Amino acid sequence: MPLYKVKVKWGRENFQGIEVNTDEEPLLFKAQLYALTGVQPDRQKVMFKGSQLKNNEWNIQLKEGAAIFLLGTKEEVPQLPQEPTMFIEDMNESELATALELPAGLTNLGNTCYMNATVQCLKSVPELREALMEFKDDCSSSSSKITTAIKSVVTQLDKGCTVTPILLLQTLHTAFPQFSQSEGNGTYRQQDANECWSEILKMLQDKLPAKVSEKKYNSFIEQYFGGCFDVEMKCSEYPEEPASQIKENFLQLSCFISPEVKHMHTGLKSKMQEQLTKFSEALGRDAVYVRSSKISRLPAYLTIQFVRFQYKGREGINAKVLKDIKFPIDFDAFELCTPQLQAKLTPEREKLKKLEDENLEKLDEEVKVEKANEKFTPGAVLTSFADDLGSNNSGYYTLQAVLTHKGRSSSSGHYVGWVRQGIDIWMKYDDDVVSPVATEDILRLSGGGDWHCAYVLLYGPRT
Repeated sequence: MPLYKVKVKWGRENFQGIEVNTDEEPLLFKAQLYALTGVQPDRQKVMFKGSQLKNNEWNIQLKEGAAIFLLGTKEEVPQLPQEPTMFIEDMNESELATALELPAGLTNLGNTCYMNATVQCLKSVPELREALMEFKDDCSSSSSKITTAIKSVVTQLDKGCTVTPILLLQTLHTAFPQFSQSEGNGTYRQQDANECWSEILKMLQDKLPAKVSEKKYNSFIEQYFGGCFDVEMKCSEYPEEPASQIKENFLQLSCFISPEVKHMHTGLKSKMQEQLTKFSEALGRDAVYVRSSKISRLPAYLTIQFVRFQYKGREGINAKVLKDIKFPIDFDAFELCTPQLQAKLTPEREKLKKLEDENLEKLDEEVKVEKANEKFTPGAVLTSFADDLGSNNSGYYTLQAVLTHKGRSSSSGHYVGWVRQGIDIWMKYDDDVVSPVATEDILRLSGGGDWHCAYVLLYGPRT
């Protein structure tokens, strides 16, 4: 019977003459160590000559007098609480939000979920919050009033209390009368959240100045949300005709949904390479052209809209395409860029790849679990080109907000915002009801049924 007496060192403690029987499972030895130290077996790391003892086999070769190191801490004896325990079911809404550290929500004023979800998603951009806080109201225009109203809502939300956004809704209705349409019973009619998103960005674009002194950009929105296409138009029927080259700015990319599209990346590419018919000066008639678009400038925050609504004239509604379209948590836009931009992106990509490989080697499972609960801080490190603040210098993005729709048309149903709070923790903003969800719940928002379908995605710089 292989029986050895070994020495065990645990921190400053030394234990001599510990008997080990290697005919029995290692867990029995760990139970002996538990009796000596109070360190639970599942918290123990038993090390000998650089190898860690497994639970189910003796994968280390012991000998008489071997020096074994024990790593691990014993659990502290729980202390009696200073105050009586309060159970969740006994808490009011304010106490529950404090206990769970839940962010604040927005009151639905009657089919205003489209506006609430939009604000919660845009609020996730820290640079935008900072720009709003610096804004000084001049009350000179609708854009100024809307910017002021959004600033007020964001300020109140940061205080942790549910906000009733009456002023924002009133200014939105004044600036865009289409949002003030009502049903026969007097309630507001449901509106398209992406239209609201686009109109709000235009208002902010008019009022929030760029964050650099030189006039490279006219506004903060153009700087942090705006990208640029290099567009080439070439005649398929007459290759000798010189191709035309133009530049186009964008504030969001469109993912078109067709029978062959199953993934977001495919839907984006289909729009960037398309055929159209237009008049050819060389041929003197209409001809088929190929319109090719490549991204020449990536913004720090990339907005992608799934084109889920198609107008049906007979029914007079924007009917919803329910098809399941997968989208990634981590998105790489490199393939969509011009060769010139790809060359600029490559150095930072190589640096990030090396850094990620080094970090993965260091992380054990316990650390990975800890990191899953870390707070998510987009924009925590420099992710822009040195000469282009507000750009993305790697092509790598991480999903940080999703706006979803549940229902069958854009004029009905319900909108919800989902915002990343931690590495694997998200907050579901269902108007004034805020609840935590996991990343796996976000991936279920890809569509395919009557559950919430991703409609607008907001990607931030991967840090």
